Amino acid sequence: MLRYIVRRLILTGPVLFGILVLVFFLGHVLPGSACRALLGERATDAVCAAFDHERGLDQPIPVQFGTYLTALSHGDLGTSTKSSQSVGDLLIQRLPVTIELAVAAMLFAVTIGVLLGVISAYKRNSIIDVLTMAGANIGVSIPIFVLGLLLAFVFALLLKGTPFALPPSGRLTPGVSIVPLATSWGLQNALGPPRAIVDFVSNIYTLNALISGQWAVLVDAIRHLILPAIALGTIPLAIIARITRSSLLDVLGLDYVRTARAKGLTERNVVRHHGFPNAMLPVTTIVGLQLGSLFGGAVLTETIFNLSGVGRAVAEAIGSRDFPTIQGFVLVIAIIYLFINLVVDVSYAFLDPRVRLT
Repeated sequence: MLRYIVRRLILTGPVLFGILVLVFFLGHVLPGSACRALLGERATDAVCAAFDHERGLDQPIPVQFGTYLTALSHGDLGTSTKSSQSVGDLLIQRLPVTIELAVAAMLFAVTIGVLLGVISAYKRNSIIDVLTMAGANIGVSIPIFVLGLLLAFVFALLLKGTPFALPPSGRLTPGVSIVPLATSWGLQNALGPPRAIVDFVSNIYTLNALISGQWAVLVDAIRHLILPAIALGTIPLAIIARITRSSLLDVLGLDYVRTARAKGLTERNVVRHHGFPNAMLPVTTIVGLQLGSLFGGAVLTETIFNLSGVGRAVAEAIGSRDFPTIQGFVLVIAIIYLFINLVVDVSYAFLDPRVRLT
């Protein structure tokens, strides 16, 4: 098992470097200027020349790339040309929002999607199967911006004043504040990586409230997560439900499953103990791919529900030609995606021991 994991880790190195090179060079050869995007009408040739010289943007691209790699080796992701803020600080502010939203959306998608897929396979060709798959097709077809606005309209306006009303935007209700973990733990004067880690966890509001026992804040944060998680998780839910049904039906048609039935096992036990575990390999792949894409940021969902996550940050950085922010965020997203793929590969080895031999 250890050799299997090491091989997968070695393979991620070239992929990560290739992503870094591609993003850096594409960002610098695209038309447009960070100075003109930032300053607009005030961006004269003299001002832009000084702007580029101050940030080293007038140097050859290979030289800029070498400088970037040197800074990266020291843990410096650069400084945003738009806000003059450290890209690392921007990540600490924005990435927790996306992580919280992505995890909530995938919990919703996996729980409901796998359940619906198993029920559809178990009740094959029944009215339940037909309705479930029809619902899955509708879920895949509805654009996120349509579903998000509909959810906000129904739960924030039509159900306003009822126990089912839910907040349509933001992370916390105005007037509700969360105490940072650095304050709770007396680490206000801490510096360096330990403080960065504490601040990062603090910005995951649900986890912060759970750790520090702020139960009213926890309930409020979860209520704000429900609508964006449903909007973002509906398409993965539909895909997972369809893949689970298809994979489980394939497994239930194999010889060893027919042998289990011939031995007198009930259909429920056949599905639970013989069909479901062996049908999880393709489902695991889909879950990993969907989760990786969600960590890349959901621009539409974050925009509709007023969440300042990775998706909106990268979209804003592209519009303003903020190359350091783009590079830093894409690099971290790529690392997360590769890590998720590694977890999926390792889970394969546990689900199917034959994978360890490949």
